[in-house]
Amino acid sequence: MIYFDSTYIIKCYLSEPGSAQVLALAQSHPGRACALHGRIEFWSGVKRHVREGNLSLDQAEAVWRQFLLDEVADLWLFLPITRALIETSCNRIAVLPAGILCRAADAIHLTCAKEERFTEIYSNDRHLLAAAPYFGLAAKNVIL
Repeated sequence: MIYFDSTYIIKCYLSEPGSAQVLALAQSHPGRACALHGRIEFWSGVKRHVREGNLSLDQAEAVWRQFLLDEVADLWLFLPITRALIETSCNRIAVLPAGILCRAADAIHLTCAKEERFTEIYSNDRHLLAAAPYFGLAAKNVIL
């Protein structure tokens, strides 16, 4: 099982820089996990492509339909977000060095990955990747 944040999930469905590398990585692992909020981040990211004119609404709806089929087929495992996970995320943010930017959604991804015993997290989000070691995770980006 491998942990992707939503930036990598989107690259499995849309043609973006790095999509080929991310899709190859996804296909090389038997399972892919993400914190539950990554699901809405995916939806929002697809909608952003519509807003920016990269996708039509019909194309976006086709992407969402495929995603739902893949989810039912267990290609994606969305991990629960509990109050305890949020509390742990808050505590981890509180002790970060002042120079480390860690947004709320990124802290949830990082804490979730750590609490679920992942040792690494895959993303191309530079802020998430920079914060990962402070959560005890190796930061991985396969996009060259």
